[in-house]
Amino acid sequence: MSDQAATTNSPSNLVVQCPQCKKPVHWNERYPHRPFCSQRCQQLDFGEWATEKNTIAGASVISDDDEWQSE
Repeated sequence: MSDQAATTNSPSNLVVQCPQCKKPVHWNERYPHRPFCSQRCQQLDFGEWATEKNTIAGASVISDDDEWQSE
């Protein structure tokens, strides 16, 4: 494997899209909120999950009628 191939495939050269705004994000220390471009995009995404705008497809494991049991 050549040095150039190793550098090209290294995680520090990886560029992904921010899941929120689609801006390019380099996978390195310059972007501490990766895969998001900023803390704002990270918080917007978290808010969508918290308000259940985003969900994972499938049947719920816990029903809303289930009661929590403390030990």
